[in-house]
Amino acid sequence: MITYEWLYVLAGAFFAIWALLSLRDRRWGNAGFWALLAASFLIGSHVSDLVNGLIVLAMVAIAGVGGLKRSDPPTTSAEERFNFSELLGNRLFLPALIVPVTAVAGTLLYNYTPLGGTGLFEARRETLILFGIGVLVALVAAMLWLRPPLLAPAEEGRRLLDSIGWAAILPQMLAALGAVFALAGVGDIIGSVASGIIPEGSVFLTVVVFALGMALFTMIMGNAFAAFPVMAAAIGIPLLVEGYGGNPAVIGAAGMLAGFCGTLMTPMAANFNIVPAALLELKDQNGVIRQQIGTAIPLWICNVAIIYMGAFLLWN
Repeated sequence: MITYEWLYVLAGAFFAIWALLSLRDRRWGNAGFWALLAASFLIGSHVSDLVNGLIVLAMVAIAGVGGLKRSDPPTTSAEERFNFSELLGNRLFLPALIVPVTAVAGTLLYNYTPLGGTGLFEARRETLILFGIGVLVALVAAMLWLRPPLLAPAEEGRRLLDSIGWAAILPQMLAALGAVFALAGVGDIIGSVASGIIPEGSVFLTVVVFALGMALFTMIMGNAFAAFPVMAAAIGIPLLVEGYGGNPAVIGAAGMLAGFCGTLMTPMAANFNIVPAALLELKDQNGVIRQQIGTAIPLWICNVAIIYMGAFLLWN
């Protein structure tokens, strides 16, 4: 059986390669940071919480002292890239499309054909595992089609990753922080406050508060994955699902999308909003956010409507 652990090994292998390439170039801070991240993926499930915590603290220390630097590995030249774009045009994006197609089509085939009975994939992890498989298939397809140097994918990946820096793992860290907040009982406190404010039986107002909480907590914490455990424990599960009998699938999916609307409007989502502004050398550091607000607010309203109609009006 292919389990979730296989994805950890795959990710850890990529980070280990980038660490070795950084070590070759004597970029000690980059090498140490990516090596520690590789270790967290490769052995994190097999060591104690204390060891994992020390790994995280060591990574924070490296990033905190400015140990991560941009790299400029020798890959294709600007002229070669321009020639590729002129020759192939939008067909260059075909390998990238293999990833979502593999994940979606593979999941449907596995769940709705006799393949599901083989037990090949860990239960409820099929899509994520197939996503990882899609990455490998896309990589092989691109290599066979474009015939770049053997190390080109690793070097290009390192160049991009070093450009983003520590913000590349910010979603992972914030998701863990959300779980810590949920275990600390923050969701229960917010839930008790919300129950005292929202009139009993007001489903629509409860939906609005849930979606607004998702967006605001996301803006504070920088990622909807961090906000979801808190708001689900506070309002989503006890009030919307258990209290009013809403469809949990719609509430969870559209609730996350409401949180992502907050992602579009906060500098705390540095990897989405601040890093692109830095890479594009924009004069306005918040330029990306300013352009996204006009999309985020109407989209949030649409998610409120989706939750209310899909989870209650059409469900019941």
